[in-house]
Amino acid sequence: MSKLSGLLLLSILLFTGCGEIGKVKTIKLGHGLNVDHSVHKAMVFLGERLEEKSGGEMNIEIYPNQQLGNERQLLELLQIGSLGMTKVSAGVMENFAPNMKVFGLPFIFRNKEHAFKIMDGEIGRELLLQGEAYWLRGLTFYDAGSRSFYTKERPVHTPEDLSGLKIRVMESVTAMGMVRSLGGSPTPISWGELYTALQQGVVDGAENNPPSFYLSRHYEVCKYYSLDEHTTLPDVVLIGTHIWDRLTPQQQEWLQEAVDESAVYQRKLWDESEQEALEAVKKAGVEIITPDKSTFQKEVATLIDSYKEDPEIARLIERIQETE
Repeated sequence: MSKLSGLLLLSILLFTGCGEIGKVKTIKLGHGLNVDHSVHKAMVFLGERLEEKSGGEMNIEIYPNQQLGNERQLLELLQIGSLGMTKVSAGVMENFAPNMKVFGLPFIFRNKEHAFKIMDGEIGRELLLQGEAYWLRGLTFYDAGSRSFYTKERPVHTPEDLSGLKIRVMESVTAMGMVRSLGGSPTPISWGELYTALQQGVVDGAENNPPSFYLSRHYEVCKYYSLDEHTTLPDVVLIGTHIWDRLTPQQQEWLQEAVDESAVYQRKLWDESEQEALEAVKKAGVEIITPDKSTFQKEVATLIDSYKEDPEIARLIERIQETE
């Protein structure tokens, strides 16, 4: 038996994504963020609403802080039914819902309102369900703000400032292409390993939203934060189809309603946490830079054109741009 097979067998023995004690159905939910993050708070709210809606027949058991693994590992646990639900970045979902890569295209949305209109509308629904072929059903999108560059040794005012820098990215082809188009050297590293990688000089910087930059304490190492806001990449709340298909129609309805309400709550918390994060890192000595975004947009135009060679992605880009 291979090491991977052994780990999967162990996970099956240790966990089941959904269990029942008496008449109570408990869904296990794992994620990689800490308990102060808006995502975790929204998931606690989700569990409370689900319990209320179901009259105590259903609840959520949450495992934060990568207790059950990183995002890729959590998705694998969902696929085999050892975990019920998780949250991952839309960038990680590219490997399972290929059209979701459209969210990773830089400057694809005009503003946050435009992004939410896409996520909450027909396009978002189509993308949430595309992963079902891989046993992953999307339930909603959480706000993960806009991603910007933070660096150790020098500030980023223009794309030229990224030249020669090793920038941590997610395991996303789109994210790697974006950093390359701006002159940087993309380096995929697990989120949980990034602080040490920054300390040891494995990478020169990374890119993420303000709350993640703050709560990860990466500001202790990186003293420059350039708010170019190149991508508005949402988080995706998912359930494994092994679990979803075992729920009754009524249970599915309760869960979907609770998830939808948690998304509204999470977005409110996100707005608050974003401002708090920027104020906190500034107090900690981080230089906040507001670059001219148009210089970055020019550099990634070729990257976006290359994605239009795929007819499906081209049509998605067109539909997004046509949405008012």
